[in-house]
Amino acid sequence: MTEETASKPMRRGYTTGACAAAAAKGAALLLITGDAPESVELYLPAGFRHTFELTGWQRQDNFMATCATVKDAGDDPDATHRAWIEATVSWLEHPGVEIDGGRGVGRVTKPGLPVAVGEAAINPVPRRMILEAVSEVLEEHGAARGLRVVISVPEGEAIALKTLNPRLGIVGGISILGTRGVVTPFSTEAYKASVVQAISVAAATGNRGLILTTGGSSEKYAMAMFPELPEEAFIQMGEYVGFSLGHAKAFGFSKVTLVGMAGKYSKVAQGAMLIHSKNAPVDFGFLSQVASEAGADDELVQEIAAANTASQVVDMMTEAGNYTFFEQLCLHACRHCLIHMNGEMTVEMVLITMKGRVLGRAGICG
Repeated sequence: MTEETASKPMRRGYTTGACAAAAAKGAALLLITGDAPESVELYLPAGFRHTFELTGWQRQDNFMATCATVKDAGDDPDATHRAWIEATVSWLEHPGVEIDGGRGVGRVTKPGLPVAVGEAAINPVPRRMILEAVSEVLEEHGAARGLRVVISVPEGEAIALKTLNPRLGIVGGISILGTRGVVTPFSTEAYKASVVQAISVAAATGNRGLILTTGGSSEKYAMAMFPELPEEAFIQMGEYVGFSLGHAKAFGFSKVTLVGMAGKYSKVAQGAMLIHSKNAPVDFGFLSQVASEAGADDELVQEIAAANTASQVVDMMTEAGNYTFFEQLCLHACRHCLIHMNGEMTVEMVLITMKGRVLGRAGICG
């Protein structure tokens, strides 16, 4: 990446919810007027208006019409980027707007989500956006009857395999999401929202303990470590340790186990609750102090203080056969987690290698 590319502002995108509302508005216009609109404008919850280009027009007599838009996620690494979001509208015999999901839109099968079990996975804000967009068209044209709106995503079932939807109990496709209508590139807000949703599902399905991991690799090893637990109990929290712990406590969990690599979790042992490299560099002075507490000789303690990476420290202590060091790291981390949450929970940490071998394990009851 060049310096020019790195400094270039990242392009925002638009949510599946905003795209669904745009397609629904276009389909309603096509059905009522008989003309295929090339674009529609929506006022987004983010506080501004945006014009969506439309495609895929179909009209069946005066009864049904379909319209679509292609999702643009901007520069966000989104699984739904370039997805075809389609809306089909048909007349009702009574006033109002009914909203449902069609092919490629998932169905909710587990409690804990903002949509009831059995309903299409179209979240509350997208539902409201669709309702407002279609109601606006009905009102403008003086329609006495209402419309049924069915949102479809033809490739939704395949796209959903790249998401956590199956674990959350959303089957058969993707969710229609978005609270602001826009997608901010590499949005921490979106990631945090997914963590909270996963914790909510874990609580609603009866779990009293959570397994928090930093990503897919550590989660894979954690699942092998705790085969008795359902998949809902495993949460990929990324770098948001404090945030995830706080929500785990808020949802009433009595125990949280953190599983991951020593490099990232050594930062939690230092007291960091956001473990991104920009926010929390590894403190080698702290690691050398823990090594001393674990009985390492003075030469090794000095080498650790002068180390360049956390993985280098892991190698040093592993070669020395000093696994007390890793247990001490776990204890330090658990204490800081309990301080962050003001106690009232059991916290356990398991440190593993890149290949899943356990280096150290300890827990504290708050």
